[in-house]
Amino acid sequence: MKKYGYKPFILAVLLMLSTGLLTGCLFEGEQSLEKMDTPDEVVTMSPEDSSDETRPPAKGEGEGAESSEDEAASATVAREIYLMDANGMVAPQTLQLPASKEVATQALEYMVKDGPVTNLLPNGFEAVLPAGTEILGLNTEEDGTLIVDVSEDFKNYEAKDEEKILQAMTYTLTQFDNVKRIKLWINGHEQEVMPVDGTPVSQGVSRADGINHLVGVQTDVLNSEAVTVYFPAQNGEQVYQVPVTTRVEKGSDEYESRVQALLNGPELGTSLMNPFHEGALMVGSRLENGVLSLSFNEKVLTGTEEPSLSDAALASLVMSMTELDGVESVEVQVEGTEQVFSESGEPIAEPVSRNDISGAEEM
Repeated sequence: MKKYGYKPFILAVLLMLSTGLLTGCLFEGEQSLEKMDTPDEVVTMSPEDSSDETRPPAKGEGEGAESSEDEAASATVAREIYLMDANGMVAPQTLQLPASKEVATQALEYMVKDGPVTNLLPNGFEAVLPAGTEILGLNTEEDGTLIVDVSEDFKNYEAKDEEKILQAMTYTLTQFDNVKRIKLWINGHEQEVMPVDGTPVSQGVSRADGINHLVGVQTDVLNSEAVTVYFPAQNGEQVYQVPVTTRVEKGSDEYESRVQALLNGPELGTSLMNPFHEGALMVGSRLENGVLSLSFNEKVLTGTEEPSLSDAALASLVMSMTELDGVESVEVQVEGTEQVFSESGEPIAEPVSRNDISGAEEM
């Protein structure tokens, strides 16, 4: 009897153990799926960067060493935000913002007056969106239209600032590759016009609508077309680039017309500066593999002993020409000169991109 009495007991124990192990495996699998479906909120951390209290300190760790979580929380990236300068013109400024996956939402949040941008504002600049504005949602459509839904507080602005607000939002958001234009919603309702001065927005707003419009009284509007170029402005010791939409002869070469608009200088009576000497001429252009090569006569250089291309002139060229489709960087060549040098005496040996000028991260 004893010989066979243990068999049922042993079988029962084995059955219970196998059931427990199987159940444990099932629950572990569900937890793993949940972890995979949960997106990281800030930055993706590698396994060796993750914090674990049971893990012994690695070499170099110890008291005073920052944890990976602290590093993630303090990580910043350079972003281009359009603000209003002391002269009432909309201009891009590169700010160090906390790392975030919601970059478009974050960019708008840093355009709100009295918001998180307050302590980051350069001297003379101010945010453009009315205080208290909340970003309720963003939705990108297949054609590149970004629907921007904001709270009712957005309506609290003066009529004179309406176009500047719209331009700052448009230029900030269309720096992202998948955004071609924006549409405005307020508290879940699509807007046909802007809420204060009635600027039409039903078809969406893009960079083609321009920014900081400067059209002289002598301009022949019927026989000209709008182009956007960048001129330098100065506030204290800071020199920055301001985009302006002006007009050039209709049907002219797109590279030549923009460069000529720069060489002509800004409209009189503005705070903008002309970074080019009188007599500077563009003598040729060529686009190849995203690099736009621009050739000038020697008048484009400044200085007598060691002629160089001014930083402001280079920035104006790069910012203006990279607005065009297919242009990723600009190379400057000068007749009779083997090597073009910068103001600091460094050779400009490689094509210069927009990010080289602004310092902002690629979008």
